This record gives sequence, C-alpha cells and structure tokens, in this order.
Amino acid sequence: MELVRAHILVCGGTGCTSSGSKAVQEALHRELKKQGLDKEVKIVETGCHGFCEQGPLVIVYPEGTFYCQVQVEDIPELVEEHLLKGRILQRLLFTEPLTQERVPHYKEIDFYRKQRRLVLRNCGYIDPEKIDEYIARDGYVALAKVLGEMTPEDVIEEIKASGLRGRGGAGFPTGLKWGFAAQAPGEKKYVVCNADEGDPGAFMDRSILEGDPHCVLEGMLIGAYAIGSDEGYIYARAEYPLAIKRLKIALAQARELGLMGDNILGTDFCFDLHIKEGAGAFVCGEETALMASIEGQRGMPRSRPPFPANSGLWGKPTNINNVETWANVANIIRNGAKWYGQFGTEKSKGTKVFALTGKVKNTGLVEVPMGIPMREIIYEIGDGILGDKKFKAVQIGGPSGGCLSEGQLDLAVDYESLGSAGAIMGSGGLVVMDEETCMVDVAKFFLDFTRAESCGKCTPCREGIQRMREMLQDFSEGKGSLEDLDKLERLAQTIKDTALCGLGQTAPNPVLTTLRYFRDEYEAHIRDKRCPAGVCRALLTYYIVPELCRGCTACARVCPTGAITGKVKEPHVIDPEKCIKCGACMEACRFDSIILK
Repeated sequence: MELVRAHILVCGGTGCTSSGSKAVQEALHRELKKQGLDKEVKIVETGCHGFCEQGPLVIVYPEGTFYCQVQVEDIPELVEEHLLKGRILQRLLFTEPLTQERVPHYKEIDFYRKQRRLVLRNCGYIDPEKIDEYIARDGYVALAKVLGEMTPEDVIEEIKASGLRGRGGAGFPTGLKWGFAAQAPGEKKYVVCNADEGDPGAFMDRSILEGDPHCVLEGMLIGAYAIGSDEGYIYARAEYPLAIKRLKIALAQARELGLMGDNILGTDFCFDLHIKEGAGAFVCGEETALMASIEGQRGMPRSRPPFPANSGLWGKPTNINNVETWANVANIIRNGAKWYGQFGTEKSKGTKVFALTGKVKNTGLVEVPMGIPMREIIYEIGDGILGDKKFKAVQIGGPSGGCLSEGQLDLAVDYESLGSAGAIMGSGGLVVMDEETCMVDVAKFFLDFTRAESCGKCTPCREGIQRMREMLQDFSEGKGSLEDLDKLERLAQTIKDTALCGLGQTAPNPVLTTLRYFRDEYEAHIRDKRCPAGVCRALLTYYIVPELCRGCTACARVCPTGAITGKVKEPHVIDPEKCIKCGACMEACRFDSIILK
C-alpha cells in the first residue's frame, strides 16, 4: 500500500476542467517533482465538488484546506508555503463576502454549511476512476448485505419504508415502482438508468456520474436483484463524454472484481449493464421515448397503459429510475430506512441535488434536505443576487417546471409545496432571475425550447405550443388584448390536460406560472405598450437626455439608419420612426446620455 504524507485533491469535474484544472494538475506534478515531493505527496483527480463558481478547486489533506480559483502560476507558491513551510496560503482561500473573513475549510463556508451531502458524499473526495477508493468508503457493502442477508421482497420493503421518491420529475414512490416490476409476470426483466439530462442549466446527473459512478452501478445492481432482472441499460447523453468515459471505466472495474456479470460475489445473482448514448433529444428523457431509442427506433413516446413495469423494453417488464434516484439506494440499504427518514419532510424524504445557476452569486451543485425554504438556497447557499440587484423569480424544474415569484421565497422545497404553487421539482434545475428579467421573454424562451424538442406526435403539443408561442410574441410587441391572456391560459390548460407525454403536459407550466405570479407584467406589455424590465425590443424607445449629451456625434456616426441628428457640441435627438433599436448608439456613447424609455 502506498503511504504518503499528504493528498492534493484537484477537482476534475466538467466545470473545473473547463476553467483549467487539468493544467493546474500538470503544474502540480511538475512542481512536486522539482521540489522532490513527488513520492511524499499524492495528487488525486476527483469529480465535481459543487462550488463551480470558485473553480479550479484544490483541497489539501490531511488538513482539508480548501483553495479556490487556483491558477497555474499559483502552484510554486502553494507547494512552497503549504507543503514545505507548513503555512496556509491565505490569498487562495475563499473569502466570505459579508465578513471578508478567509475560510480555510470548505465545511465552514456558507455555501456548504446548509448542505447535507448524501448522494454527493463521495463527489470531490474520491478518484472516480478507482474502484478501490469507492470500496474504501463502504462501497458495495450494501450489495453484499442484500445478496447475503435480504430477499428481493426485503429490499423492496426497505425502499418503500425509506420514502424515497423518484428524483427525475414527478416524484413517484420508488419502492412502489419496484414492486410493480417485481410482480409483473415474465422471466426476462430490465432495469434502466435515465441519464438523459436535458434541462437548460441542469448538471446534477452529469456531476454524479463524473464524480461517483459506482454509487449508480451499486444502486442498479440492488434494484435488479429486487425485481429479478439480469440485464440493464444506462441511457446517457452523448454530450457527456467525461461521464460516459468514467462509467465505462467503472463497469470494467466492477466486472473484474466480480461485482458485475455472472455469479456476483459468489451467488446465483447474475447481472450486467450496457451503456446507450443518446443523441441529445430532450423528449428521450420521457421513459417510453427513451426505451424506443434503446430499441433502435425513433425516440417518440407512446400512450400508457401499459406501463413500463408491465411492458417496457422489447415488451418486457422494465424499471426506470434516474441517476439521482439510483444513487440514493446503496445509502438507504447500508444505513437503513429509518436513518434516511430523518432527512426531509414527512412526505418528501431525504435530500435533493440542485444545479443552482442564473443571476446568483454562488453558482454550483448543491444538495439540501427536502423542505428547506427556497430563500435559504438562494440567499444563504447562493449568497444572493449578482450585483445585489432585486430578486424577481426562480425557475425550478427546467422547461417542465414553473417560475416562482418573491412571494414564494419562503416556500418549502418539497413535492407537495411546489405542486401547490404550480411548479414541479423536476430533475433539479434552479435558475435565478433578477429585476432585469422580462417574464414574458422567459416564457418565450422555454416555449422555444419545448417547441424545438417536441417529437410532434400529438396535436396538443405540436400545434398548441406553437400557438402559445405566437401569442407571447404578440404580447412582447405590444399587440393583443387583455382578453387574450384568458385565451392563452385556457389554451395552456388544455395542452396540459390532453398532451400525450410529460413533455407536452408540462410545457405550459412556465406560461401558467408567469401568468399566475406576474400577470401585471403581461398587462403592462399589452395595455401600456411597455416592457417593465426593458427587454422586449419592440416596446423600447431610445432617447437622448439633452442635459447629458455633449454633442460628440459618436452616436450619429454609428447609427445605420441615420435616425440621429444634431450639431456638433449640441444635444442630439433620435427619430423613433427611423430607429431600428439596434443599440449601437448606446454602446458608442461615452457619457451615458442615451437611455431606454
């Protein structure tokens, strides 16, 4: 066994990799060798540690010192100060914004303090490409417990007792779902992991697969044993090359150790997995479309019943859960349903992983107990709104979710509370918006996405989303009437009630929630011909403030339509009839004399 005096953990998740962590890692190798420390200090490339805003991240153990925004040029000083002189390099520590205090350990940082990392317990801590490190953290102990001590029925009852609900969208009870598949007649059964994460701004599943792929494999092995399956699939987006690479490595290692394949751990249980790479169609996140894609067909949903538990892949009973759901299973079996039940609320047990993005200071991957107020996620973990601007809305659940207003900031983040507010948990995207966001424009954005991703199979989705999008376009141009808002609401509700699959049924959610919480903003567009956020171009008027204009002619020189006139050293004016609202004049003005009205 290799003994060293220190470990340097370098985040190798997609976020930190894109900000240069590979180069940092190479610089560390060079500097350690130069200082003769390469035999004493081990560098470990981990998965995502969550605090993406502060990457690249480097953590030095055994002290657990957390360094952020580390660059190649910092490495010589870091090695000298921390490893040679035993002093913390203060300038690379995270600085708390309010107190300006430098914090040496990540658990003391507000971003992590409110979190409860169960699913993410290994992410950022182990090398995801080494099965030994997963095993050292009690990996595959749950599988051994299941195969040695529990019947399939025992496993299903334990999952039921835990209260685990599907983390992919609707929150269906996982144990109940497994029970349906176990009771379905047929010798051949499948288990499937839905890793087709397509929500804009979402990267929860990707980060779990990149940082701890074995926790997903172990969960699927346990699920397969419970329902009587000997074969499964992981359906992952091809846009996740690092996740797929690490999954393949993990599968090969598990097979080599007898944890995957025939007679697992010397028992009669046999199970193996295949990886199917999806081509990026959002609709393939819907389980029946996903199965069609695995079968080699076009990814289009089908009506239910029959449900996959009775007739799924190739007509055989199939159990489908998403990445985060599978990642919870081994923890529950290893520690027990009672242990899991201490987290969360009565009806929404456990934790939830969110991708916190948008106009928030601390973006990244967070895992919080179910029931935590939205305000705590945004203002305590996320540290509030960028530029200290006013909070306006948060989009939860991706294109299928809804936009919640300031009045819902104290809403408990659980399935029931979100449902009553007109939103859904979804897979876990949280996009924060500030006062400069136009909610009509936001609804248009999400409809553009769902319109492009609709398979077109059913009329409500294919035609209905297009009609909603046309009405929103009219509103953004100041057209339409207040009665049209009622028509839009009725249309959205009709699509929600009649579309074939989850994509169409939830596509109206952004429209319905923005109408519910921001109706006054819609009315301003229609009645006042004004976009309160100053976003909708057709409703904007460029105006030169005479008192601020120096008559430098810079704006007139860049105007493509000759809409700006005036003498040198005298205030200029803009002809609104000629102005095409391109914004070139505002960019050219050095005196901030051009404003939007």
